[in-house]
Amino acid sequence: MNFQSSRRRGEDGVAMVLDFLLSNARLVLGVGGAAMLGIATLVVKRLIERAGHAAEEEKVEQKMAESWEELSLVSASPTLIRKGIEGVVMKHVAKAAKQKKADLSHQPEESSLEVQSKPEPKLKRIQLSVLTLQDRLQQFYHTRAALAPREVQRAQTLALDICTEIQGFLHNRHPDMPLGEMSLGGSLLDDLQVVSADHACLLVPLQLEASLWRLIPGEETLLTHPLHWMVRRINLEYFPKGRSYWDRYLVGGYLSSEAVVNMFSKCVLETMNWPSISSTMDCIVRPVLGGPDLILEIRPGDDKGAAHCSDQPLFISMLPVLREGDVVLTAEPDLTSPWVNAWHLSLYPWETQRLAQLDSADDGCRRHTLKVLKAVCRLSPALRPLEAAPLANLILHLSDGEGDWSEVSLDVRFQQCITELIGYLEQGALHSYFKPAVNLLSSLSEDQVDQMGFMLYCAVSEPEILFI
Repeated sequence: MNFQSSRRRGEDGVAMVLDFLLSNARLVLGVGGAAMLGIATLVVKRLIERAGHAAEEEKVEQKMAESWEELSLVSASPTLIRKGIEGVVMKHVAKAAKQKKADLSHQPEESSLEVQSKPEPKLKRIQLSVLTLQDRLQQFYHTRAALAPREVQRAQTLALDICTEIQGFLHNRHPDMPLGEMSLGGSLLDDLQVVSADHACLLVPLQLEASLWRLIPGEETLLTHPLHWMVRRINLEYFPKGRSYWDRYLVGGYLSSEAVVNMFSKCVLETMNWPSISSTMDCIVRPVLGGPDLILEIRPGDDKGAAHCSDQPLFISMLPVLREGDVVLTAEPDLTSPWVNAWHLSLYPWETQRLAQLDSADDGCRRHTLKVLKAVCRLSPALRPLEAAPLANLILHLSDGEGDWSEVSLDVRFQQCITELIGYLEQGALHSYFKPAVNLLSSLSEDQVDQMGFMLYCAVSEPEILFI
């Protein structure tokens, strides 16, 4: 196609090519045509890059980059594509081609000295293009995914200080409350937190009498949900109500997770002297009230506090837990609502332990890959609804069929994870590795799936968009 011919002819030619690409891509692609816009814009970019004189390469790329950024500002989901996004693509392409021709016809000749003084931008582009996907992944991991040891240590120290304060307060105010030793848990402890050390989890173990309580699997309850367990009060004929401290939080013969959370909210978040604790820790510590979770927020104080706390706030969650063998039940009403007496079976310990076992057996990079995927999803608005659990289970499923998880194969495994994730989104289901009846994508809306599908389809051919 001759882009140096008449202005109208050139624009019509681009339009004809785009119409053909868009109409055919709509017939071929899945997930509601999510990749249509990505394919069209990438092809148009390459066509227009070839259109001009070699000396104008930088200006063409700059204009196309600006057009790409403008297009990305539009919520580029298949829903919008079906509503006429083709017109937006055509407008930007025609505008870029028109401006290109105008620049060619009016630009004065440059002196040889000016031409010689402009090799740096092109050299930078060449240097960037030399980076392989493996190099980009390693760079992204060390700059965005992995946390500095000093930052992790600071967050853990603050969380443990709060843990000591809460445990001492509960022991003094409620000495008869049977609690185990509070401890730090979650991704911060397991070195799976990414981007920034901004949240921590304090586990508050409740001690139950084995002869008075029974943990019932979710499949055996009336709820029939594999992750919704219940804790039944038993042997009432021999040990009537009142024999156990936790009898006061019974609802319908079962220990209510919601009642336990409300109790901790009143006796800890609403009762403790947080201003005094803030002055002791040289940070501002305050409870986050009004939600279903038990959360504390820590922010840097004034002059003295700034020396001990970074500008990044730290959120600490208190999580009441019940343990029996390898079963860990957590009181999280937002996950078990509207059932007030249901407890959530946490699969996180099983998933984390399995990943660590597999990596230690073959010196693999599964946890490394998981951290990269978590950072990518957290930094991308379209992928942000994708939480850590589906990503961990994605890697566990993939490990059953793939044996090479060495560090040198990180790029191959990463691309394979993207491809597999697209397949799960098309099916609308990613089943839990340990509980196949659980669909880890069930909480996503159709629009969120469309947004993720579009982003991941584009990332198959241009993985760099995930590292911006």
